[in-house]
Amino acid sequence: MDSPEFSIPPLEATLSLKDRTYRALKDAICRMNIYAPDAQLRLDERQLSLQLGISRTPLREALARLEQEGMVDIIPRRGVLIVRKTKKEIVELIVVWAALESMAARLATQNASAEDIGSLRSMFAGFEGGAAGARIDEYSERNIEFHQAILRMSGCGLLLETADKLFLHVRGVRAQTIGEGDRASRSVIDHMQIIEAIEARDTELAERLVREHALNLADHIDRNVTYLD
Repeated sequence: MDSPEFSIPPLEATLSLKDRTYRALKDAICRMNIYAPDAQLRLDERQLSLQLGISRTPLREALARLEQEGMVDIIPRRGVLIVRKTKKEIVELIVVWAALESMAARLATQNASAEDIGSLRSMFAGFEGGAAGARIDEYSERNIEFHQAILRMSGCGLLLETADKLFLHVRGVRAQTIGEGDRASRSVIDHMQIIEAIEARDTELAERLVREHALNLADHIDRNVTYLD
């Protein structure tokens, strides 16, 4: 499962300092599982400044941009906190995600190449027969890659851009819940059915299966998850 630690890579040299700082911070936050019980949500400006080797000015500009996007809260006298949604907000967010990803699946049946579609099946090689539950951390990553791939295969840039604003929370919740109950084994079955529908270019079926798969996650959270309350 993804680490709840905040870890940040060296800055790239191809962008402005402000843009590089923003991208580094955003990527580091997106790699976290912010819904893990031990997730460290507070960011220390002084420590970040030292880690990145930059002054506070570009750092604060990057943090202000992240605040505008809803990824962090800048609270006077308390510092910077990574935003974690409530249970109600997460359920609503996944309903929106279901609409986006199901449309992406519909478009994928029309636009994706046979090679791209074939790559979906290869993601889950070796996870049949209970292997997903036995290798839950690895499967969790493949699960997230699968849903990202469907979005990319839509070929719709605006759809991808819109989904990206939800990705941090959907990724974290998927990673946190995939090991609960029989969700991993159920997920493998759902994914195989989705892949078969996309391979067959069955637009209506692919759209419906992806929507139901996402809404099942929302239902699981609504019924069973208490740590978001």
